[in-house]
Amino acid sequence: MKALVLSGKKIMWAVSGCALLLALLFVFGSFGDSLPTFSGEEQKEVREVNIVTGEFKAETADGEEIETYRWDPGTIFAEKGEPLQLNIYGVNGEEHPFVIEGTEKQGVVHQGNETVVDVQFDEEGVYRMICTTHADFETDGPMVAYIVVGG
Repeated sequence: MKALVLSGKKIMWAVSGCALLLALLFVFGSFGDSLPTFSGEEQKEVREVNIVTGEFKAETADGEEIETYRWDPGTIFAEKGEPLQLNIYGVNGEEHPFVIEGTEKQGVVHQGNETVVDVQFDEEGVYRMICTTHADFETDGPMVAYIVVGG
């Protein structure tokens, strides 16, 4: 049986050959189906915001029952240009038709169901999401959420 004898010179050639092969694979293998790691424009991830419908009930000193509806959370902060996905779940109230001022976004939230709205604001400001059924005190509102968009 012969023993394998490796001299320092043979080891150096073997390591050099492997390093060269790895370098060639890295350089020439990375151009084919590669994706750019930086395109100059950042891809913004969609941020999910979970919202629920809520109701407050109370009885006044003279026995009158009063109630009001609301979105929870009542204030949402976003950056200008940030894509948002509003996941609105109906807990209290049979249905809540709504509009988001300053946009064409509108919808209806039904009790026990989730309504999903994709929205992005390109201008700074405060945008109101208003339930049109509960828009003021006379209709057990105002049911308003504020979307505060900053730069």
